[in-house]
Amino acid sequence: MKIVASIAALVLIAGWLNAAAADPITTGQRIAEADGTRLTVFTYRPAECSDPSLLLVFHGAQRDADRYRDFARPLADRHCLLVVAPRFDQHTFPSWRYQRGGIVDKHGAVTPPQAWTGRLVPGLVEWARRQEGRALAYSLIAHSAGGQFLSRLAAFVPTEARRIVLANAGTYVFPTLAVDAPYGFGKVFSRGERETQLQRYLQQPLTIYLGEDDDRDDERNNTAEARAQGASRHERGLNVFAAGQKLAQDRAWTFNWRLVRLPGVGHDGQKMLAAEQAFEALRP
Repeated sequence: MKIVASIAALVLIAGWLNAAAADPITTGQRIAEADGTRLTVFTYRPAECSDPSLLLVFHGAQRDADRYRDFARPLADRHCLLVVAPRFDQHTFPSWRYQRGGIVDKHGAVTPPQAWTGRLVPGLVEWARRQEGRALAYSLIAHSAGGQFLSRLAAFVPTEARRIVLANAGTYVFPTLAVDAPYGFGKVFSRGERETQLQRYLQQPLTIYLGEDDDRDDERNNTAEARAQGASRHERGLNVFAAGQKLAQDRAWTFNWRLVRLPGVGHDGQKMLAAEQAFEALRP
């Protein structure tokens, strides 16, 4: 009994020390350290919310993390969410490192897992937990280029996210070995790992969140690999969801993906995050 009491006392003291060292996140701008990398983060804390969970918000190709922080404010106010929006600057994180997650380098060669950009996300979560001095459940949401990034994270990097939402992504990781990474699973995993990794991908709490009017030809993402996924962002989102659903049915695997559509909205990050469908997309 004395040993149990001593352990309990140590746990309590550790909790006090963590609380004393905490520097709770407020609305503003900070430098976060994630896995040895320093990132500028833009933050928002709802005023009428005593115990918010964490929402990490990922920007589009304009690298405008401050604007995406602001886009998420209505969602945070309604649903008690602490917003952290990291900026992945163009110089350090060009498209092969941000949109395509650093899974392959700019020459198309597969990189080692420790170089994958998605590995910074768990580090950002740990940074936020240290600031708050408490455990934080968390979810991830991204629009456009950020949706491409989170697609690679969901496919290749384990997390504890309650939900991973890809809004109007330009490209996806299709659940197939017939297409090379970063557009599929080809060339990344050994023969013994491939099926396990495909199965894990379909088990992820992933939401494909689509503006139904985001249906113009996708001029920005017009490589052959992107075009193979569909003519528009809307079509590509429908296609990847259907491919994942079919594979899960064929293999009798668990399928935890969700498809959420927003009528009357095109490629507009502010409207996508402000809509009530955004919360449906984030629902665990």
